[in-house]
Amino acid sequence: MTALTSGPIPNCSISTRMATPPCRPVCRPIISAPPDNCGATRYTPGTSWPRLVILGGLNALDQRCACLTSSASIISGFEAFWEIPAGEKTAINGRWVKGPGAELFEAVQKNLGDMPIVAETLGVITPEVTALRDRFGFPGMGILQFAFGSDPQGLDFMPHNYRRNFAVYTGTHDNDTTVGWWSSSGVGDSTRTAEGIRAEKEFARKYLGTDGREMNWVMIRAILASVADLAIIPLQDVLGLGNEARMNLPARASGNWQWRFVAGQLTPEMGQRLGELVRIYGRGSKQ
Repeated sequence: MTALTSGPIPNCSISTRMATPPCRPVCRPIISAPPDNCGATRYTPGTSWPRLVILGGLNALDQRCACLTSSASIISGFEAFWEIPAGEKTAINGRWVKGPGAELFEAVQKNLGDMPIVAETLGVITPEVTALRDRFGFPGMGILQFAFGSDPQGLDFMPHNYRRNFAVYTGTHDNDTTVGWWSSSGVGDSTRTAEGIRAEKEFARKYLGTDGREMNWVMIRAILASVADLAIIPLQDVLGLGNEARMNLPARASGNWQWRFVAGQLTPEMGQRLGELVRIYGRGSKQ
């Protein structure tokens, strides 16, 4: 079994595990996500990795740095990243800075071999980012919850447009659960308008051919039925939980990552239902 992590590659907290150069993070200035539709002025500390690589040199990569590469990497940050002066309270006053790009991944392959990297192609995805992903054959991502609204990548997130070399999700840890997303107004956890949310849900009904009942299972079926090689379903969606089980709300400084699975929540009926879909769409063991 391979475990995928997601989100920013570790920041300055990694210094205790990498005590000698060149794997010594440089903590100023701050690297963050730029303002986006998760909150117009959010400040999200990111990683010192691009600057670490630029200053520390690429040829000295070794196994001490391996923990940085076996992840669902926010690949756009390696092509260009949003840099904010230290002391800023929001992400507004930043600038785009060119990252190490292909040179980094060439050094990773040279020193560590092929790594199980999934490219988190969310946010600002330029042709340069796409070219970087495709050059190294990294799987991209498709987020079904983002397929029906105003996301600039919405068309790419529709199952009929998935590529085989994709990792697709009903939603990630940064999304609400599918039931929470479908049943809530959405106002307050994004910059979408009430009218935009209404239109988004109406389009989702038409696209998925549903009346909206059991939307979690409708969307689970949609990604399992797609051509994408890897389909990832949050456990909260299998359980049919609402926004009380949401993992993370971007831009919120506290109260995240509180939900815990409790033994007994998964019933035999849920397992049988999921297993049937896995068998129907040929996603089970080939043995």
